[in-house]
Amino acid sequence: MYANMEQWSEIRRRVLTGGLSKRQACEQYRIHWKTLAKILTHEEPPGYRRTRPARRRTIEPLLPVIRQILDDDGKAPRKQRHTGQRIWQRLRDEHGFTGSYTSVKDAVREMKVGRREVFLPLEHRPGEAQVDYGFARVILAGVETDVALFVMTLPHSGAVYLQVFPRECTETFLEGHVRAFRFFGGVPRRIAYDNAKVAVAKIVGSRDRIPTREFLRLTSYHLFETHFCLVRRPNEKGHVEKLVDYARSNFLVPVPAVASLAELNALLEEQCRRDQERHVRGKSATIATGLVEDRDAFLMLPERPFEARRVASTTADALSLATFDNNEYSVPTRYAYRELTVVATVDEVKIVHEDRVVARHARCWDREQYRYDPVHYLALLERKPGGFDHARPLQDWHLPECFDLLRRRLEAEERHGTRAFIRVLRLLEKYKLTQLTDAVEYALDLDVVDPDSIRVVLDFRADRPVELFPLDGRLHLHGVRVETTDVSAYGVLLTGVTS
Repeated sequence: MYANMEQWSEIRRRVLTGGLSKRQACEQYRIHWKTLAKILTHEEPPGYRRTRPARRRTIEPLLPVIRQILDDDGKAPRKQRHTGQRIWQRLRDEHGFTGSYTSVKDAVREMKVGRREVFLPLEHRPGEAQVDYGFARVILAGVETDVALFVMTLPHSGAVYLQVFPRECTETFLEGHVRAFRFFGGVPRRIAYDNAKVAVAKIVGSRDRIPTREFLRLTSYHLFETHFCLVRRPNEKGHVEKLVDYARSNFLVPVPAVASLAELNALLEEQCRRDQERHVRGKSATIATGLVEDRDAFLMLPERPFEARRVASTTADALSLATFDNNEYSVPTRYAYRELTVVATVDEVKIVHEDRVVARHARCWDREQYRYDPVHYLALLERKPGGFDHARPLQDWHLPECFDLLRRRLEAEERHGTRAFIRVLRLLEKYKLTQLTDAVEYALDLDVVDPDSIRVVLDFRADRPVELFPLDGRLHLHGVRVETTDVSAYGVLLTGVTS
């Protein structure tokens, strides 16, 4: 038998160049003639090769069972499929298999290799995008919080845009698009999605989808074409799948600690901008260079900004609270028991009755919380002033010190001082707190503290003087002259009038 590659090469050289006969080679190197034939056929030792697959007598009868288990796994949730260890346990317990775990593992590996799908490399045209959501953990105001990652990528250039939101929902889905379009400077002509419920109301067949109403509003407004992946086929938007992991590991490691999501999103936007100086594998230019080609293929941004919002119907209860997204938002007490419409964005909740906005609140992303506006309950408290100091909506209402002084003065001087004080506060239904504060301080200085006097001060200060009409840029008006009115000329109108 040959010893090594060096000897293999030596035998081939001597025999094939005529320096040594085959018989002499077998005798001198003490090898079998079949071994010599192999050496002369191959440039290097081919290694051990079976002429037929090895028989696996113990497991061979159970191979159809393993194949059926793997077929059934194709319909099971991805995280609840069989491992090689679990298949071996089932074969042992259900079929009396006595073989080793290794034999089962090898059989499973061979079957899975044959089942793996082979994908075709795709060419991404300029102006196309892919969208996906991921999740990450951040430290928000000192508290560990899970957030949703909205990611839009442009496969042609490799550009990526990432924003974080409290969770994945209609409002954040739409807002992510608005911010991405603004960041990239245009609207991609075609965007690929998976089958998330925020975009797809119903799956019909393999390719047909019935989009949600709000998603249709987004596409109708921006005019881009959509493409939905086949169910459980994330490879159809594999570019963004990879970039979700890339953005998370490069932009959110170590775990960022921020005071607000707005602060974090500003940092992420800057990181996405710096990332455009990166070279993408297989391309000689930077991402920024490819982004120019993407922008040339984009659709124009609409002149008016798109309102990323969700609309829902609700009814205010006996406590003048309207329920939305598992939270309670107050409305003026006159709208209790009425049907209302909630228009919610990422930052704000507006509550509408008929065609009028009756309440505005900052958006709450927690669950089972109450958001009160104290002004909403003042009309009711004017009729029930005894509940003023115990009303829950007013518990965290911190007014300037002048209001405490005003209340003490009114309660000392008037029989119904608390009701009078509430009448003053009701002026907040029309004026801002800063305006009312200035009026209260002015009234206290004048020692005139009744509600009607404070209202007069506010109304007087709200009257704006007539502004001068500028003639800059209006040359055609410079020659116009308006004569001063002679008031005595109106005397003729009094002729014949008897007292």
